[in-house]
Amino acid sequence: MLAYIFRRLWQMLPTMAGVVVLVFLLFSWVGGDPSYLLAGKMADEAAIANIRAQLGIDQPWHVQLWIFVKQILTADFGNAWSTGEPVSQIIASRLGPSLTVLVPLTLLETFFGIALALAIAFVRGSLTDRVVMVACTVGMSISILVYIIVFQYVLAYKLGLFPVQGWGESLGENLLRYALLPIIIGLAVSIAPTLRLYRSFVLDEVHQDYVRTARAKGLGERRIVWVHVLRNAAIPIITHVMAHLPALLIGAFLLERFFGIPGIGREVILAVERSDFPVIKAITVYVAAATMVFNLLADLLYGAVDPRVQLK
Repeated sequence: MLAYIFRRLWQMLPTMAGVVVLVFLLFSWVGGDPSYLLAGKMADEAAIANIRAQLGIDQPWHVQLWIFVKQILTADFGNAWSTGEPVSQIIASRLGPSLTVLVPLTLLETFFGIALALAIAFVRGSLTDRVVMVACTVGMSISILVYIIVFQYVLAYKLGLFPVQGWGESLGENLLRYALLPIIIGLAVSIAPTLRLYRSFVLDEVHQDYVRTARAKGLGERRIVWVHVLRNAAIPIITHVMAHLPALLIGAFLLERFFGIPGIGREVILAVERSDFPVIKAITVYVAAATMVFNLLADLLYGAVDPRVQLK
């Protein structure tokens, strides 16, 4: 196990190096000269030269690349151009609110997706199955903006069940008051595609030979589905969950923007609007690293769920 983990970590280095080079090229060449952006329209050449020297972009490209690598290794990306706040402090302060919404949302989405998919497997091919699939298709066809506007207007504004916007200081207050409606909306949006996907995973296993053998031995349908089918369907489910975890941090920007949640997604939108390159570069690198780490965790979970999986 440890040998496999160390080998996978070693294999991540070339991938991470490629990400670093790609991000550096995109922001150095395609992104243009940031000194003109920071100096403003009325700045003279001396001010622009001074800013270029402070940012290190007057150096050769290999020196600039090494500066970027040192920023990654030290987790110090300097200060945000728009606010002057340290980038590391921005990310640390925005990560908590994002996780307050995304962790419960992911757990609920996975739990209800698996439970409903297994329930649909019992009535596969029936009228109930078809009605549920049609409802999922309709739900997937509706934009998340419609969900946000309708839920926010009806549940928060008209009925007053939730605050329309805001964020508090304590975890309990945020989780039980401010984050509850965004979690409900996120679950309403994601449950339809998740159910369709997990249903296909379960039905792929239902038609396997081991299921027919279990039925021939006299095992009940409930035990077959909840024990044997679920264990084998868990492999693609783990892959799906782990592959989408890093993207969720960025993908929830609409929820964070509409509900005033000071999370990572909202910070990315603000950084793009302000052309705040240090923030964007830092978040891009961290998301890439998180993606590789979660892929490794998915491989480890395969072995925990199914002992037949050998990590070599």
